[in-house]
Amino acid sequence: MVNEPALPESGTTGASDRRERNRADATVGVTSLGAMASGNMAGGGVGGGGKMHPFGDLHTLQHLSARAARGVRQMFEGLWRIETRSWAEPLEVVRLADYRLARGDRLTAWLPLTMDDRPVVAVLDGALLLEVIDLFFGGNGELPAGMPLEFTPAADVLAGRIAQSLARTLETAWEPLAPARFEAERSELTAGFAANIEADEVVVATRFGIARGQGKPALLDVLYPVPTLKPHSVPLNGKVVAKPAGVDAEWQTALTRAAMTVRLPVRSVLAEPVISLARLMNLKEGDIIPISFGNDVPIMIGGVPLGLGSVGTSNGRAAIRISKFEGPSQ
Repeated sequence: MVNEPALPESGTTGASDRRERNRADATVGVTSLGAMASGNMAGGGVGGGGKMHPFGDLHTLQHLSARAARGVRQMFEGLWRIETRSWAEPLEVVRLADYRLARGDRLTAWLPLTMDDRPVVAVLDGALLLEVIDLFFGGNGELPAGMPLEFTPAADVLAGRIAQSLARTLETAWEPLAPARFEAERSELTAGFAANIEADEVVVATRFGIARGQGKPALLDVLYPVPTLKPHSVPLNGKVVAKPAGVDAEWQTALTRAAMTVRLPVRSVLAEPVISLARLMNLKEGDIIPISFGNDVPIMIGGVPLGLGSVGTSNGRAAIRISKFEGPSQ
């Protein structure tokens, strides 16, 4: 395991909050990955000198996971329409067989992805997927009294949507390090889709904590087989340096043109006379309310003061000549 805590995710949750959840609420998600590898990982973990993988201390991949946590939060907020907290857990290295053994036979969604046509697997606890389905269709997120033995067709469809969103999230997170193409494969939520990864193959397990509101967190794992990451060994052993995004001139021009077509109401108040309530109650047709105004009257654009102008006519219509600019437009 990486000895440092996961990088803090701004706007989601703090480090202390994260540590409390991922241990105290372990029943919500998967058993600790450290427990998965008991007996098999001695001297071979992340700090074990590179016997299990060639990627050093994995700090760079940890940083990418922290970036991806932002997209994971946005992804789940869009599904269940509730404020969501998310964070990246420390990375661990484990053999796939140990990982699957630790999960046991409880309902689990295995979402196959590819990274530049190499296999990656996202693992979602069945209870979390059922909770998302209930919220997505207007429920309150309550789980059924007894956990089902298999997923419904609705779960298949929603899991596919989650896989597609996760692929876009991971692709965005990897962009500063090494542009990679992530794609979601056809998902049927079975562990058989991990069959394209050998059981004794070593995977780097990245984990995201997810919680809606102040509720208990659930966990989403993304498993990177070592052969999938090997083409990126050099950048993974270095530091992440954010690359400024290039400006898309065509998009910027289209945005500017669209902004220039926005229509705003122009308003001017010539006078605001004040009369007593008694006179107001006695008004009748034909009565005259005297008004007076100076040379300049205020001009408002969309409710914001623009300046002053003088009243006149233009082409036979009443008009105002701008005589002075004031306010934010200056």
